[in-house]
Amino acid sequence: MIAQFGSIAIGGAAFYGASRSPVTWPHQVGVLPRQADHFQDRRAAAKLERAVAGAGMAAQCQVLVGMGGVGKTQLAAHYARTAWEDSNLDVLIWITASARSLVVTGYAQAGIDLCQGDPDAPDQAAQAFLAWLTPKAGQTPCRWLIVLDDVADPDDLRGLWPPPTPYGRTLITTRRRDAALTGDGRRRIDVGLFTKSEAVTYLTRYLEAHGRTESADQVTALAFELGRLPLALSQAAAYLIDSGEDVTAYRELLADRTIALADAVPDRLPDDQTIPLAAAWSLSIDRADNLRPVGLARRMLYLTALLDPNGIPQAALTSDPVLAYLAHTREVTERDALASLRALHRLSLIDHNPNTSYQAVRVHQLIQRATRDALTPAQRDQLVRTAADAVLAAWPAPGEGAAAAASLRANSDALAQHGEEALYRTTMHRVLLQTGQSLGETGQVNAAVEYFTHLTETAHRRLGSDHPDSLVARRHQAVWRAEAGDMASAVAELERLVESMLRSLGPDHPETLTARNNLAHWRGAAGDPAGAVAELERLVESMVPSLGPDHPETLTARNNLAWQRAHAEDEARAVTEFEQLQIDQERVLGRDHQDTLLSAGNLAWCRREAGDAAGALAELEPLVERTLQALGPDHRITLATTHTQAITLAAVGDAAGAVRALKRVLERMQGALDPNHPDIFYARSNLASFKAQAGDLAGAVDEFEPLIEQAMRTFRPSDIITQYTQAAAADAAVILTGLLDRMLRVLDPDHHDTLLTRHNLAHWRGEAGDAAGAAAAFDELLGGMLRVLGPDHPDTLATRHNLAHWRGEAGDAAGAAAALAELLNHRERALGPHHPDTLATRDDLALWQGRAGDPAVRLSTH
Repeated sequence: MIAQFGSIAIGGAAFYGASRSPVTWPHQVGVLPRQADHFQDRRAAAKLERAVAGAGMAAQCQVLVGMGGVGKTQLAAHYARTAWEDSNLDVLIWITASARSLVVTGYAQAGIDLCQGDPDAPDQAAQAFLAWLTPKAGQTPCRWLIVLDDVADPDDLRGLWPPPTPYGRTLITTRRRDAALTGDGRRRIDVGLFTKSEAVTYLTRYLEAHGRTESADQVTALAFELGRLPLALSQAAAYLIDSGEDVTAYRELLADRTIALADAVPDRLPDDQTIPLAAAWSLSIDRADNLRPVGLARRMLYLTALLDPNGIPQAALTSDPVLAYLAHTREVTERDALASLRALHRLSLIDHNPNTSYQAVRVHQLIQRATRDALTPAQRDQLVRTAADAVLAAWPAPGEGAAAAASLRANSDALAQHGEEALYRTTMHRVLLQTGQSLGETGQVNAAVEYFTHLTETAHRRLGSDHPDSLVARRHQAVWRAEAGDMASAVAELERLVESMLRSLGPDHPETLTARNNLAHWRGAAGDPAGAVAELERLVESMVPSLGPDHPETLTARNNLAWQRAHAEDEARAVTEFEQLQIDQERVLGRDHQDTLLSAGNLAWCRREAGDAAGALAELEPLVERTLQALGPDHRITLATTHTQAITLAAVGDAAGAVRALKRVLERMQGALDPNHPDIFYARSNLASFKAQAGDLAGAVDEFEPLIEQAMRTFRPSDIITQYTQAAAADAAVILTGLLDRMLRVLDPDHHDTLLTRHNLAHWRGEAGDAAGAAAAFDELLGGMLRVLGPDHPDTLATRHNLAHWRGEAGDAAGAAAALAELLNHRERALGPHHPDTLATRDDLALWQGRAGDPAVRLSTH
């Protein structure tokens, strides 16, 4: 039976009436908090019980650490209540320890009760109690538990730590993560949020106890939106009961950014709570702001409140824009910024882990919400622009890591959500363009199209359709539409855009020139390389007087011009232009600039296409090493150059070397690029062909197992085994079938990469002995080539040539001859009578005319 005493108030705490003789055990000092309604015996409670049960002399003090609202006090009270009710304790002391005076008062009362402490000298009574806790020889040991709830400052416990004994335990709850609270026999236990199932179960049981049945999906969504924070869940449940609103309506209230968090709690708080959710962290913020460097933590928290709660890059929060913002009264260094993050971390307002650089800072979404609610509109606008500058400053170069780019995109998206208007003040902030560009550069081309479509619409609404930034957004939208395979509509949009830019910006504006460059490039890719060459020649002529011959944009246009010349079958001149471009780029940009390295790779590619594969390989070997040193192994230019080297190895007859090189570059691509990046598919497609050429059938199966699942479902197992032990052509056909299946799930059926894979698959079907299947595949493919690339594109003409060839091999020699005769007329008109492709078509026409039974043709070919 617990003795009951009357009490009088002393110094804001409760002092029980003094007793000159010690009380008998069991005895309790202080009142345990009432167990919360619908208390949940959560996973953290079992963790605490195991920690206390396993504690020896070396760890007899357990420190429960966590942000405000995670339920530390309830966990401690549950443990203490259970131990008391199970008669495992002789003395239980519960002290609200938010100030040193309260700790002294609680100890003094225990000293008065248990060891005849002097009620008129609380400090002495407290020390007497601490001395009493140590067991004395010849005395019956006392089993005790002291709970110090809500310790606000480690200094408050200086000289007041209970002594370690085999019979006593100390339990502390705190938001502080200071090193002073752990070590020396004190073990830290981190208390986190409810798990998903705990949060949903808590809400469901609370509502059901009041006769409310809600949609399981809605309850799960609400638990997620409240961040599974116990305090938020309890106050939300009470609000739902008091207001009579359903969960859907409450979620709409939370989603309304014009409503403060303080307006989404009940008028009367449940479970004897004294602080509404919105104020739960205000004291912690004050304390963090008073830690060194004084006055920076609050301002840093303001910035984090506008960024991604799941991970903010440390580089952004220590960037020059942030240092300038923090330096409102004095100079601030990067070290100061890091110290302010550590101050917030010590008060459990953020989680700061510098070892995960691009997700170094995490902040609970409700702390963010409460912090944003405290900002004026002017403060929020300034902070949004500052945070946007910081994110942009932290952005890595293209190709330097998909994870880093994904984290920064998430932070940019958070800024747009919390302060879109501030990002369009007179101009559109550059971070918005960088976010969309990053999506495309990591291979998410369809997502980039969707992003820039939204960006264009928003820019038109906020800035006007003729604003330069609106036009820039349109340009990006068109370019990524082309990258996604919709070249025809992209070219049409770029044509309209150039007209708008000429009218609004003028012919010499850099954005006008860039749009013209994009238009010429995609005209060439869409099947008109000759037209692209003509446009780029005019563009370079325009750039030289307006920008200068050495301007980077002029050099880029020259790179594109040489590239389109190569695709217009003028490889020799393309090589000459790339050689001169290399000289100029090295002089202006430097030998290791990424544009210089890119055009060097293009030069090697053109040299190979011009017939000098050995010369191209000799250039590529040192170029790959140079690019690795300058840009790193995961940069897209490094990956592209290494890929070109592998293809060139195959061109000089080293298929096995090409396979080894491609395997290495594929491994790096998969770590650096989005899994669905077209470059990965292109590399895999080449690897399939090179493995087939090298005859490594078992290796092909192992390497492409994920890509041939569809083929394995299509063929009987015995058929597959037979195919893999036959010719390499059959192996390539199976591999490419799996690759095509995966591509069709990711890319548009008319994407250029998809069409090329279908072309290769049809070829290897024919080489594997299925001439009729190859002819049928080329016939089906031709429709897509005509629709996407147009009738004059080299790939379209090659498809027509291959269709005629395999039609003849399938037994229709007359049909092959007729198709080749029509193709010959087209190639003579488009390419001229002496072009190599025209001559090849003429030779094959003679062959199939002879096989169709024309002896005169047969004799004329000898």
